[in-house]
Amino acid sequence: AHLVQGMSPAPQVAVVGGGYAGFAAAVTLARGGARVTLFEGSRVLGGRARVVEKDGYRVDNGQHILLGAYTETLRMLRLVGVKPSVLETRRLTLAYPGEGCALRAAPLPAPLHLAVGLLRARGLGLADKLAMARLMRHLKARRFRIEPDRPVAALLADTAQTERLSRLIWEPLCVAALNTPVGDASAQVFASVLRDSLAAGESASHLLIPRVDLSELFPVPASRWLAMRGHTVRSCEPIQAITRDDDRLVLDGDPRGTRYDHVVVATAPYHVGGLVAGLPALAPLVAQLDALRHEPILTAWLAFDGPVRFPEPMIGLAGGYGQWAFDRAALGGPEGLVGVVISASGRHQQITREALEIALLDELQHAVGPLPALKWSQLITEKRATFACTPGLARPGNATPDPGLWLAGDYTASPYPATLESAIQSGVSAARGILKACGLKEAGLLGL
Repeated sequence: AHLVQGMSPAPQVAVVGGGYAGFAAAVTLARGGARVTLFEGSRVLGGRARVVEKDGYRVDNGQHILLGAYTETLRMLRLVGVKPSVLETRRLTLAYPGEGCALRAAPLPAPLHLAVGLLRARGLGLADKLAMARLMRHLKARRFRIEPDRPVAALLADTAQTERLSRLIWEPLCVAALNTPVGDASAQVFASVLRDSLAAGESASHLLIPRVDLSELFPVPASRWLAMRGHTVRSCEPIQAITRDDDRLVLDGDPRGTRYDHVVVATAPYHVGGLVAGLPALAPLVAQLDALRHEPILTAWLAFDGPVRFPEPMIGLAGGYGQWAFDRAALGGPEGLVGVVISASGRHQQITREALEIALLDELQHAVGPLPALKWSQLITEKRATFACTPGLARPGNATPDPGLWLAGDYTASPYPATLESAIQSGVSAARGILKACGLKEAGLLGL
């Protein structure tokens, strides 16, 4: 048997869910000396941030970007051996070629990077620039605390933001970060995002765009890292239920029938209830999770018969259905492949997919000029991509009323919205809670 600290048996821990939160938990547990088994029901690792294979194309189920402020994500990538070159690193750039607008952070220390970038911004008038400065001063004066919390739209109105600035900067940033329309989105969470990105050090606002698919970015390297250290990752083995057998937890679907000291449930929140139905103490928690509302993300993948020239790898689209467009050829992908993202619910849901595709093609041509012929397309909708990040929302912690069962996911208590960073933070936090309960510390025995 594997022994740790004083020849005590290593705790057996199961992680249910092979997304970013689950693998962050598994790696942290392994570094602390626990014996880890991770279960993923699908053959593809990544959960709600994964690769999709269709007609010879490998595309993500949704385009994600990271920020330089994502310190836990970057730390975890380094731990499992991911090279920095897999992330295209660019200074914050919000470019709307169809609107003649571009805001680029300057290569200067904070806060000059944003101040100088704002002064040099194209397509924003003096009133727009003064309004942006006014909002940031308003937030800094209140230490980025919004009391009481209210919708982002109310915050923008309270600080007299201009229509153009709201439409091209604040509203797209809010929807991209919180995946919730500005009329419903939490101003407090939005303020936290601005505090730790725009208002933090210059590198915190860097845009980090993956050059590999989302499965290869972290879940696959993390799976290899775990396997090399004697831990187990079992894909295509869905867990049906979690029950108690005296002082241990048992997973319905585990072919080995192992009895676990702790279990981390790292699934989407709407799957938790079915897994823990046999644990009556968790009924109030399940009711809390079931009350969460969710928002979709639609990604349109468009492959053209020839190169498409973007002024930046990521550009903004305004006035139509699309929000952001990505030139995947500039990020290591095949020539002519473009991804267009539409976050949150909206009027795009009221038209057919064929009409939406035609509209997005028109919006792209307005932004970058004539396009080559379209040879392939795929619209992927994650109907419940994230929780609706509304004002004053109560989010559960990692610990549950059952001392052996823990939650990990982007929906757990955090100052941030549902992002890859909050998913990884949650997985790390759950794992550290288990290690503490077992008297262990991360990076313990033999430097695991």
